Amino acid sequence: MTVGIVGLGLIGGSLAKAYKAAGHTVLGLDNDESIQEFAMVSGACDGKLDNEALKSCDLVLLALYPKAAIAFLQASARFINPKATVIDCCGTKKNICMAGEESAKQYGFTFVGGHPMAGLEQSGFKHSDAALFNGAVMIIVPPAERVDDIAFLDGVKTLLAPCGFGKVTVSTAEEHDKIIAFTSQMPHLVSNAFIKSPIVSGHKGYSAGSYKDLTRVAWLNEEMWTELFMENEEYLLNELDRFITSLREYRTAIMSGSPGKLQDLLYEGKLLKEQVDRRNPS
Repeated sequence: MTVGIVGLGLIGGSLAKAYKAAGHTVLGLDNDESIQEFAMVSGACDGKLDNEALKSCDLVLLALYPKAAIAFLQASARFINPKATVIDCCGTKKNICMAGEESAKQYGFTFVGGHPMAGLEQSGFKHSDAALFNGAVMIIVPPAERVDDIAFLDGVKTLLAPCGFGKVTVSTAEEHDKIIAFTSQMPHLVSNAFIKSPIVSGHKGYSAGSYKDLTRVAWLNEEMWTELFMENEEYLLNELDRFITSLREYRTAIMSGSPGKLQDLLYEGKLLKEQVDRRNPS
């Protein structure tokens, strides 16, 4: 099949390499022409994706930030092959799914929301890898009327097969954004805030795995995460408020000299982690 990929950063570049390695024709588009040219020279892409080429694509993958993905659809949806499937890879789903489904109804193609749960601290095409998605989870948000359509969902899974995802999770846009605020956005926010302690400059020789685990995602793409945080304001603020409330409980126990209360809080957290891990083994 012919696959069009819009955005050739870490995610888009990795998608291009995965589909190319599987023997498909890959056409790429990036707002940085030098990246677009390099993707072709390196063999990740067979050619440029323009409005004319969109007409020949069986699958179009939007590896852009949400606002840019919506802008692309507004400008180019009319050129997309009516028989094609369009899947976005944005980190929030509400706005892009609304825009994508509206465009799909107007121009006849199929739109499916998507979010590959894979990435690196480093961004850009130079870090892209055909194996990036191997074993990872892909969340898809089909149109409401297709959520229970097994044949349709199997077709989407077949389209995504060259990426090597280990699991495909079906969700609604609302459920996705609510849960992702906790599982993805909060860890990045907490990590980024934690690293701002003045002690950090002298941590060498005093830190081990816990420090590395907690601060790994502090090294983030601030432009992308700002957009994602602001797009998911309601759910992210809910999680942030819960977290602040929990931290105040620990602070109060320490300030009041209450080792029993502090131990209870720590035990509650440990017990909950054990219960969650038993229900959801890795």
